[in-house]
Amino acid sequence: MKSTRKALPNLSAAFCALALAACAGSGAGGSRAVATLKPTQGNKASGTVTFVQNGSEVRVTAEIAGLSPGPHGFHVHEKGDCSAADGTSAGGHFNPSGKAHGHPEHGDHHAGDLPMLVADASGVARLSAASSALAVGAGEGNVVGRSVIVHAGVDDFKSQPAGNSGPRVACGVIAAG
Repeated sequence: MKSTRKALPNLSAAFCALALAACAGSGAGGSRAVATLKPTQGNKASGTVTFVQNGSEVRVTAEIAGLSPGPHGFHVHEKGDCSAADGTSAGGHFNPSGKAHGHPEHGDHHAGDLPMLVADASGVARLSAASSALAVGAGEGNVVGRSVIVHAGVDDFKSQPAGNSGPRVACGVIAAG
């Protein structure tokens, strides 16, 4: 009986440690997806964009290098295809609700409209933003299997259908992960 009492506390401690490890390994958010951006022909931009489901929002985190300093249009596009040298194989902005192009923080906009990337003097842009129009893994706003595009110029958030942000300088397919 004495050895049983010692074994139970050790078993309980082991169970607790296992449960804590499982919780720690599951991450703070839900489903996750990643796009590795590569430059389109004649460009140098590259980087990573991560999408993490957190309740009803998706946290979008990006780090892109090789850009000209200043603002750049940044969008999720409808097709997960970066095979064209200029990135046009990615199609138009991801827009499952049929809304007009617009600023992601003001009124109606495409699900794929993201905040402007702003590159510093060394050509690096970092962004962390939340979107309630996107989802990871399921639903109308699912980004998995789509692509991310970085444009050469400023998104005016007004011109239809894409904000007049110029050529596509980087493209990456969004994959679950």
